[in-house]
Amino acid sequence: MKLLPLAAALAACVSAPALAQDEPTSRLEPYVAVMGGLHDFDNEQYKGAPPSGYRGWLVEGVAGVNFDMGPVLIGAEGSAAKGFSKDIDWEYGAAGRVGLKAGKDSIFFAKVGYQWTQFNDKARPAVSTSRKYDGVTYGFGVELSTADMGGFINRSNLRIRAQVDTRGNFHSIRPMAGLVLKF
Repeated sequence: MKLLPLAAALAACVSAPALAQDEPTSRLEPYVAVMGGLHDFDNEQYKGAPPSGYRGWLVEGVAGVNFDMGPVLIGAEGSAAKGFSKDIDWEYGAAGRVGLKAGKDSIFFAKVGYQWTQFNDKARPAVSTSRKYDGVTYGFGVELSTADMGGFINRSNLRIRAQVDTRGNFHSIRPMAGLVLKF
């Protein structure tokens, strides 16, 4: 009877190094992303907002870091986007995010932050409006790991990201998609 607790303790000590090898070496996970999409201000006019119909196609760079807390992660990211058609010239912002891990290495996340937009002066010179617009942004998205797409590996440094953001009280919609490289 006295040997049973001793055997259990010995088994736990022997298996602990094996479990420790499965844990990631760092809980901080920096990443960069390149994304593309459309920012559409097709809404009713309100004070301080661009007129209805302002929109633009964007290419965006994102840099951030996640803190891995097991099935949950928290993170922060910054972004800069360049408009290449229509009304938007530049956008930049910062956001915090919280996510849930799914599968081997994928993430479902929600984010909230602040974003600034500089409109293209040449796009609509006759319209009298401020060429700058800023506000709170929030949204949700998913990062699908290539390890969860039929691969035999447990973790991958490459993810496919899709997200939808909005400003204020749904005054715009901003669907974006791209690739994430984590370190």
